[in-house]
Amino acid sequence: MTARISRRTVLKGLGTAIALPFLEAMTPGFALADTARRTAPKRMAFIYIPNGAHMAAWTPAAVGANFPLPPTLEPLKPFQDQLFVFSGLTLNTARPLGDGPGDHARAMSAFLTGAHPRKTYGADIKIGVSVDQVAAQKVGQETKFPSLELGCEGGKLAGNCDSGYSCAYSSNLSWRSESTPNAKEINPRLVFERLFGNQVKGEEDVNRAKRDRYKKSILDFVNEDARKLRFKLGAPDQRKLDEYMSSLREIETRIARASQLPDAKAPSGLVIPGAVPQDYQEHLRLMCDLMVLAFQADLTRIGTFVFANDGSNRSYKQIEVPEGHHDLSHHGGNKDKQAKIAKINRFHITQFAYMLEKLKGIREGEGTLLDNSMIVLGGGISDGNAHNHDELPVLLAGKGGGTLKPGQHVRVKKETPLTNLYLGMLDRMGVPTEKLGDSTGKLEGLS
Repeated sequence: MTARISRRTVLKGLGTAIALPFLEAMTPGFALADTARRTAPKRMAFIYIPNGAHMAAWTPAAVGANFPLPPTLEPLKPFQDQLFVFSGLTLNTARPLGDGPGDHARAMSAFLTGAHPRKTYGADIKIGVSVDQVAAQKVGQETKFPSLELGCEGGKLAGNCDSGYSCAYSSNLSWRSESTPNAKEINPRLVFERLFGNQVKGEEDVNRAKRDRYKKSILDFVNEDARKLRFKLGAPDQRKLDEYMSSLREIETRIARASQLPDAKAPSGLVIPGAVPQDYQEHLRLMCDLMVLAFQADLTRIGTFVFANDGSNRSYKQIEVPEGHHDLSHHGGNKDKQAKIAKINRFHITQFAYMLEKLKGIREGEGTLLDNSMIVLGGGISDGNAHNHDELPVLLAGKGGGTLKPGQHVRVKKETPLTNLYLGMLDRMGVPTEKLGDSTGKLEGLS
């Protein structure tokens, strides 16, 4: 008979404490499948894309269900029944409101806060608490990490980055308080070590050095614990544990390959975490995998992921777009530039589809991890040339634990605040909130 185990069971080894995925053995023996479905936690994540979109290739022609996907969103076809496409959502607080230029800084900092940033590049930054942190303040104590902030581009917390706006505004999506951003981590290895390594300062570096010296995986140190646990599990849970451990090892291997750590010893006291992957797609996908793992192991239920900072001038040579993204976004109506922007948009959507595929492939109770999630992808600018903040490119994937009815293109009333969507999501996370930034009420048409 399968033994009952705690939701907080971990696999322990040298400097390692690996959390487990949601297993049937973590539920009471009676009404097992129904209980598993009811007790699976909900997750919420926000993915940010910069510089607007070519909306003609993004926006579906029809509203309601069974709408044809436009060219940019075609990679999401396998997940259309799990997808909301929104048209008409607005981020009024990203508009100048008398402050002049600086749309990129305002777009990114207002995207999750719904607040207008104080125009300053000094220490007196001020914006508002972001939706992810509103949720983290309520449900974050139930997991090892209240929230997880990831990105693929670094940034500064001070200095003038956009027409008099602090670099803190254009580098950070998550805000713990009106003046305190949560800096994102861009190094996959450091994220992996944070999630699955020893959190005791000093010991973490020593244990990493031991693993590197003996060329061992972090999993090699928990094999004995995993073997003992496996004997307590039924066949479905054994398969789930094996799949989870295989995913961990595969990601760890990819991180090591991307890092290409030299054999030479680091100077005394200097930690060399390994470089981020040079291949942008691999970087994005590693970060997607790490967020999915964090959700799967219930290490956190709240995440943010910045594909690139707003105003980013990254080139996309891998899809034959050598020009800088920001430069292209000022297209002036040039059809060739607009086509290249659409290619960049589709590249980002393809990575989003990769993440959704991972979430959908993980069974949880009678559904999947995607069924129990709400994943937003979008940006705070619509057309990069006009720098407008209405008709935003915004998607929502997942069923929110059965509280959402996706598979729809929803056109909302003109000037509907983006934050109205977030109020509805917070409700479904068990964090009812009356007001967030410039919200005017909960968005209808989600269930």
